[in-house]
Amino acid sequence: MSPVSAETAESTLDGEQQLREWIVAQAQQRGNAVIAVPPDDNGAGYAFTVCAWAMHEVPEAVVVGLPTQLATVLLDAYVDRAATGERFQPGALYHDFFEGVPVTFEKVAPGHYPEFFGSAFLVYPEGDFPALQIVVPTPDGHWPWDEAAPEGFAQWQPVLTVSGAPESWTPGLDGP
Repeated sequence: MSPVSAETAESTLDGEQQLREWIVAQAQQRGNAVIAVPPDDNGAGYAFTVCAWAMHEVPEAVVVGLPTQLATVLLDAYVDRAATGERFQPGALYHDFFEGVPVTFEKVAPGHYPEFFGSAFLVYPEGDFPALQIVVPTPDGHWPWDEAAPEGFAQWQPVLTVSGAPESWTPGLDGP
């Protein structure tokens, strides 16, 4: 492992400061910032909000596995609706985000925050924010936890709880 030079550390701090400034500017302009992370060899792409909690006192949100444009539209719609008082119950179905495809919500376990909300730590250094995952089924209605879901779907859209399965509700009983 090579040592980090003072120049490298300073450049990293400059980059973090610029990103933080961009996040805050986006939040002031749009009501929140959305950061998209492309897919890589380790998994699907994902997108998440930053400043929803700071500006509106609504949980930050993440969506995994959707194309960036759809993820951004979904996250912005969530923040817009939540900021005006709508609350989203984990396990409940919401049919009005995408035509013909419902979504549901699940609480994100804090152990997933560093990986799925990394840049949010520039705004919340202690990680002291609530977070929800917006879970989207396949177009034909299969959820990641369904036995009939396409092979690999559960890995493409992991549920960000401690167990990796819904924990705020029981699938098929009081949730999808």
